[in-house]
Amino acid sequence: MAGHSKWANIQHRKGRQDAARSKLFSKLSKEITVAAKMGDPDPDKNPRLRLAVKEAKSNSVPKDVIDRAIKKSQAGEGDEYEEIRYEGYGPNGVAVIVEAMTDNRNRTASNVRSTFTKNGGNLGETGSVGFMFERKGEVSYPAEVGDADTVMMAAIEAGAEDVESSEDGHIIYCADTDLNEVSNALEGELGESESTKLVWKPTTTTELDLEGMQKLMKLVDALEDDDDVQRVTTNFEASDEVMEQL
Repeated sequence: MAGHSKWANIQHRKGRQDAARSKLFSKLSKEITVAAKMGDPDPDKNPRLRLAVKEAKSNSVPKDVIDRAIKKSQAGEGDEYEEIRYEGYGPNGVAVIVEAMTDNRNRTASNVRSTFTKNGGNLGETGSVGFMFERKGEVSYPAEVGDADTVMMAAIEAGAEDVESSEDGHIIYCADTDLNEVSNALEGELGESESTKLVWKPTTTTELDLEGMQKLMKLVDALEDDDDVQRVTTNFEASDEVMEQL
């Protein structure tokens, strides 16, 4: 399985969950506010907002926090945010995509650049690593919803493109523009998903040893600690032995 889907497991093992929870809540709330601002405040009429709310719920964001984030958009908050994508290389030439939402482009660019530099990476131009990824919709289900064949059949029926099944669960991929439709169809067959979001899926990966993984994790952790950064994606690949040592 490509490295990006192992990242949550690493963080879980490191016990960062609680420490990062409030930061995660604020990032998910920001996405909800901006999505509601860009379209209808009703999630049923706004696919982006619906996905943002779904992702927030799957991360246990309380309903009142979600409602407050939608209300903020109606009060004029979220006007000043712009979405920016940064691309660069981490230690050992791993490709890194950083998605940010900011009200101060200069501050964010400066922070992201210095974080790359301090952690053995370098920020590139837009497009410098993007060609190594595809924009996809990703829907995750726990292993217990069914065996690989059951999930594969449901995914085909829903119009998905690919399924990766393992003992950790099932990850279903579809075209980015089909995510709302595919996730709704899957929900009818398999129930509520663990996660539904747009991702950058690596088309080529870079194999890392233990030292390389530790350096990369340091960079990704530092980037994710920035309030303006919404999501970090890399194209690392690592053996199970390496993952177990982290």
